[in-house]
Amino acid sequence: MSCSPYQKLLKSTDNELKYNEAKAYFQKKDYVRAAQLLEDVSTYYKSSDRAEELMYMLAESYIGQKDYYTASDDYKAYVKSYPRGKYAEESYYMIGYCAYLDSPDARLDQSSAYDAIQAFSNFVESYPQSDKAKQAYTYMAQLKDKLAYKELLNARLYYNLGTYMGNNYLSAVIVANNALKKFPESKYREELMYIVLQSKYMEAENSVEELKADRYRDTIDEYYNYINEFPKGKYAKEALSMVTDAKKYVKEK
Repeated sequence: MSCSPYQKLLKSTDNELKYNEAKAYFQKKDYVRAAQLLEDVSTYYKSSDRAEELMYMLAESYIGQKDYYTASDDYKAYVKSYPRGKYAEESYYMIGYCAYLDSPDARLDQSSAYDAIQAFSNFVESYPQSDKAKQAYTYMAQLKDKLAYKELLNARLYYNLGTYMGNNYLSAVIVANNALKKFPESKYREELMYIVLQSKYMEAENSVEELKADRYRDTIDEYYNYINEFPKGKYAKEALSMVTDAKKYVKEK
């Protein structure tokens, strides 16, 4: 391998040859070799009329390798150097797309999801007429759903902890309500509203006697919040059972 034509090319001092071969590898989608050659010649052509294309090709080579972190850095470097360049619109979009692809399972840290939403927001603000604007909005909606789902998982965790080492039902309510405010159009809206209702009901059930009536009234209010928005919701039967218990207790008092 040390004597292969590619290895000889890497050792060559002929930057023009390396540049042409990098483009050839890029067009053949051999992104690993293309990126290595592009890295080698980028300094040499830094102040030339080829610099813009080289920076963009390098970013494209890394995303071709599914190295989204490095690709994002290179797209950012491109728009910093050429904010109105030939590939600026595409690069602004790809910054968001790299972060979108880098966003992990909802159970893990979602810094990339927030970065992607911000990048896509910047993109649609700068290029509202772009043919990629619609897709950017779609990706943002997906990312917001993922973030809402993460909050739903957290709320469920608090709910399942119940009264273990404190009032975790209250924590479940806070987490779910915050998610509803941050992501009002999420597809998990019903689940979030229902867990608020569940948690308020269980909080009332486990309260000391002097707090029960007020907390059951909160449960009743929350039932109407849920049922008015989801009159035929998937949890309507369970919700009715809870509000019936709550009303019975309040009436007796």
